[in-house]
Amino acid sequence: MCGRFALYSPYPKLSQALRLPLEARELAPRYNVAPGTWITVVRHPSDDAPLVMDEVWWSYRPHWAKEKAPEPINATVEKVATSGYFKGAFAHHRCLVPADGWYEWLPVEGKKQPHFLCREDREPIWLAGIWSERPDGKPGCAIITEPARGVAEEIHSRMPLALD
Repeated sequence: MCGRFALYSPYPKLSQALRLPLEARELAPRYNVAPGTWITVVRHPSDDAPLVMDEVWWSYRPHWAKEKAPEPINATVEKVATSGYFKGAFAHHRCLVPADGWYEWLPVEGKKQPHFLCREDREPIWLAGIWSERPDGKPGCAIITEPARGVAEEIHSRMPLALD
C-alpha cells in the first residue's frame, strides 16, 4: 500500500533523472505527503500536450463517477487494467509520481511503528500512477500498488509499483 510518501529531491535532480526537458519550477520539500493533497506528478495533460511536471489531487474519482463514488488513493496492479473504474485512465492517462521514499507502519507492542522505505542509493523513486479529470474539472490520481517484495514484504503485504 502507499498511504504516505516523501518528496524532497530538488527539481533539477528529478528532471535530470528523466532525461527530459521539463519546464523548470520550484518544489518545496515535503517529508510527509498525505492523501487528499496536491502532489507532484509527471504526465501528459492531454493527448497532444508535451510531458509536464505539475500537480494533481491525490485521490481518484473520474468525472463520470457519481457523487458518492469511492475516491481511492491506490489502484492495484492486478485490477487497474480491467476494472471499469480504472481501465480508461490506465489506457490513456498514466503518470509518474516522484518520491524519495514511502512510509509503511508495522504493529509493534500495540503501537504502529513507521518505516521509511527508499532506494539504497537514496535516488528518487518513480511510482506508477493513473490520473483522470475529477468531477470538479481538476486532475486526480491514484498510485498503483503491487504485492510487496524484498525488505518491504517484512513490513506490509503491498507496496507502490516503482518503475526503473
